[in-house]
Amino acid sequence: MYFTHADEVWAAHPNLRALTLTVGGLTSARTDEAQLTELAERIDRRQNQMAEAEMPEIAAWRETFSRMGLKPTQYRCASEALLRRYRKDKSLPRFHPVVDYLNHVSMAYAIPIAVFDTARIGAGITVRPATGAESYETFQGETENPSPGEIVFGDPDGHAHSRRWTFRQSARSAVSKESESVLIVVEAHHATASEDLAEMETELKTGLAALGVTLGSSTLLSESHRLFEF
Repeated sequence: MYFTHADEVWAAHPNLRALTLTVGGLTSARTDEAQLTELAERIDRRQNQMAEAEMPEIAAWRETFSRMGLKPTQYRCASEALLRRYRKDKSLPRFHPVVDYLNHVSMAYAIPIAVFDTARIGAGITVRPATGAESYETFQGETENPSPGEIVFGDPDGHAHSRRWTFRQSARSAVSKESESVLIVVEAHHATASEDLAEMETELKTGLAALGVTLGSSTLLSESHRLFEF
């Protein structure tokens, strides 16, 4: 299987950096409340220091959305959406031990993290402009077709696993209690993205192992190293 970004994406967004990991054994995952508490404290400290729009990681994603012709206050990257919800409610709904942990790490770093059930993404995923023929499954049970040119996580079977890049994930590949293995994708555009993603890789490996899952392979992607095979 594979994960990559299309040439068109790199041409338009040369500052893009990505971290990819695989994890198995999700049916054995257990929540680590101490980890979530420590991450929540980090999130609180950062939110007390600045608004989401002032965070360089989110500011870079807002600029990226603007370059795609999207209003960044209407379409927010996943980490900003999580942070704004958390600032209001000081909590998030629980879904799955791995997803809950990744949501907290995403907020702590203000960087979007996507997680896909590998049994539901065909041979792999390419982040690319949509053709308009892809099918996207909403969490309300509806099917949409992304507009031609919209950036999606697309598989070779015609499924779009996201809309507007990091705005919204598809229900098709969302983690469930039956999921056994997942692909984790972290993407950033800000000036220190390479360093921050390297730090995240270390933290994620330690944090995920504490949940009782099995770590697979991982790699940092850049314009000179675009393909993750697993």
